[in-house]
Amino acid sequence: MHVFADFAARLRAILVALAADGDIGSLPDLSRVVVEPPRDPSHGDLATNAAMALAKELGMKPRELADLIAARLGADEDVASASVAGPGFVNLALTEAFWRAQLAGVLASGEDFGRPPARSDAWVNVEYVSANPTGPMHVGHCRGAVFGDALARLLEFSGEPVTREYYINDAGAQVDVLARSAFLRYREALGEDVGEIPEGLYPGDYLKPVGQALADLHGDSLKEKPESEWLPIVRAEAIASMMAMIRDDLAQLDIRHDVFFSERSLHGEGGAIDQAVEELTKHGLIYVGRLAPPKGQLPEDWEDREQTLFRATSFGDDVDRPLKKSDGSYTYFAADVAYFRSKFERGFNEMVFVMGADHGGYVKRLEAVGQALSGGAARVTVELCQLVRLFRNGEPVRMSKRAGDFVTLREVVDEVGRDAVRFMMLFRSNDAVLDFDFAKVTEQSRDNPVFYVQYAHARAQSTLRKGVDAAGALPDAPDFGPLGDVGELALIRKIAAWPRLVEQAAQARQPHRIAFFLYELASDFHAQYNRGKDLPDLRFIMENNPLLTHARLGLVKAVALVLASGLGILGVSAPDEMR
Repeated sequence: MHVFADFAARLRAILVALAADGDIGSLPDLSRVVVEPPRDPSHGDLATNAAMALAKELGMKPRELADLIAARLGADEDVASASVAGPGFVNLALTEAFWRAQLAGVLASGEDFGRPPARSDAWVNVEYVSANPTGPMHVGHCRGAVFGDALARLLEFSGEPVTREYYINDAGAQVDVLARSAFLRYREALGEDVGEIPEGLYPGDYLKPVGQALADLHGDSLKEKPESEWLPIVRAEAIASMMAMIRDDLAQLDIRHDVFFSERSLHGEGGAIDQAVEELTKHGLIYVGRLAPPKGQLPEDWEDREQTLFRATSFGDDVDRPLKKSDGSYTYFAADVAYFRSKFERGFNEMVFVMGADHGGYVKRLEAVGQALSGGAARVTVELCQLVRLFRNGEPVRMSKRAGDFVTLREVVDEVGRDAVRFMMLFRSNDAVLDFDFAKVTEQSRDNPVFYVQYAHARAQSTLRKGVDAAGALPDAPDFGPLGDVGELALIRKIAAWPRLVEQAAQARQPHRIAFFLYELASDFHAQYNRGKDLPDLRFIMENNPLLTHARLGLVKAVALVLASGLGILGVSAPDEMR
């Protein structure tokens, strides 16, 4: 049940009928025709640009066409009025009976309200977090983790099959640094005084258990080996320990992945990277050449030399991208190429990469790789998550003692709870910096969005329980005829907007729209509840009028259904009571 899609279909039928009756010429492409809420709510419930989008191709004046459309729409039994405004907008006001019927449809759909039919033609891979396995999750990872998980939930609710993936960066120099850091803690666990942690190694106390585990498993045998022998042993065990820690950290936010993909698996002679480069070579997309020096101050590692390059500029990138280093080994970007190819060969026709704000330079290069290796058949979306700034009563939060130089995800969740973290990480667009104040997110007030929304759901459930005690069980199909108050109808309109909101949020890959909508719905519900305190005739429970009580309880149930669905998409609980 989708009001806007419903009237878009009615509009198309009217346009076909106008053409068949000879009132207009042959219909052109209708893809530019939309039905949406008017910018000014006083103009009605729906508006369409059909006349302005089609008039030129039909050889008509926009208002002339708009008059024809408005006349046909005005004859619809669900339309209270149809008027033409401005250069040719057609505005519609729908009948109260129509809105009451929508409420009946919401209850009939139950938990599936707003959920479109499942699709089998669009397999989406959402890769998120993918932090280097060198330590615990910090608050910066937290935002990308919550965003990625909420996006996956949103896409699944919208009927798109989703695979959640974590890319383990276990092939770069940073994991060798991890191994050397863990080896130092191993020596410490054996009783050696290691002194201050040398610069360049990871100083956090979180590596002490890794060192102890190495000592328990190997005794002092690793100390007798040269680095070339102990390094791969310690590296593998340190990475395994870090990934176990990361999984546990993410579980605190109810975040789990379907696939953990090892970057190391791409390497090796004749491996995935070699195969990807060979495929690009066959298509004439690899050449040996020189790159112009980057603008501004040159990096210390800049080399003016011939390189093996991918023709990324042929697909919209700013520069062609190196695939090999001066020592002949592959660049990190070469692994990205092979990784994309792996996803495409696994059957995904859309790949969403959720990255930190410092990865802005990856957007065009990943899009270029996607076009080159899929022939344009795969969609690549890169979502960047901006920084999170932590405050306590307006003052910046100090760094973590355990982690050494950052605040861990676990510390934040332990202090304010999973629900507060998840909701607040989504109560702002991912491309905007987020200020997270520990004091604010634990307030029980309207200024704390997660409390305000959860309280609305708890209040709705409490009202339903009290209503059943007062008027008996709510019928499966209440008579909504008694509903006519302006606040009641406004709530119904808001609820009816849910399917369109879900559709748009999924298409735009923007789960924060869900959080915004829930806050608005909660605000409308609380406002109507409070009106009943001042005006007894508007109370949801009318002791001596079971018919009206059941109608209003049906409205309350619909509010609760949408709040629960939306909170589920965000990964936030919908409590039945709050104390």
